[in-house]
Amino acid sequence: MTTAVVLAGGLGMRLRSAVPELPKPMAPIHGRPFLEHQLDYWIAQGVRRFVLSVGYRHEVIVDHFGNSYKDAELDYVIETTPLGTGGGLLLAAEKINNNEAFLLLNGDTYFAVDLNTLIEFARTNHASWCFSLFRTNEYGRYMGMDVTPQGQIVSLKPGTEQSGRLANGGVYWVNPEASLGERFSAGDKVSLEDDIFPAAMVSGQRLFGIEFPGTFIDIGVPDDYYHASTLLTQ
Repeated sequence: MTTAVVLAGGLGMRLRSAVPELPKPMAPIHGRPFLEHQLDYWIAQGVRRFVLSVGYRHEVIVDHFGNSYKDAELDYVIETTPLGTGGGLLLAAEKINNNEAFLLLNGDTYFAVDLNTLIEFARTNHASWCFSLFRTNEYGRYMGMDVTPQGQIVSLKPGTEQSGRLANGGVYWVNPEASLGERFSAGDKVSLEDDIFPAAMVSGQRLFGIEFPGTFIDIGVPDDYYHASTLLTQ
């Protein structure tokens, strides 16, 4: 796997009090944009091309990174109006070869997932989508799910309030045969969590998840953004 899609088009309203003039992925951590820390992690694991789905203040991201970062190629799709996480993916998917599996990442989260382990688990289970999962005691914020002992996701439960539950960490392996939904197309405003994933389950696609113990950071709210500097190195 050499290509990753990064969803970086959100408005970031909850973070505005801490970072008022920047898109969330450009929020500084140790004097560097959060997105740099994220790209560094995945480049170290072999990703050589990123398709950035950008929207709000996209020019800040494009001007900072340009067409390459270190030894990775950067490409962009631009949401002229907010399209949601699913809409951002639908745009970016047009830049992916039809026969190529790819990594899908949230631009405001950092999750230390071992890429080779994720790929091996996904392929062994013939997954259409493979989720990277973490455990959380935080109520109502992250998408929970029911997962069999073999790792198959049998139901999606956003906001489940079970303590220590498995939750969606925002790092996905996507099979080139996975359907984004016959009723969705580029330019549609849709949600991954509320539209694309449920449609995938209903259509019989194989959704699997594997738990990872690595560092998970979500900078979507000020408290977590401030805490990120204690978890990420310079």
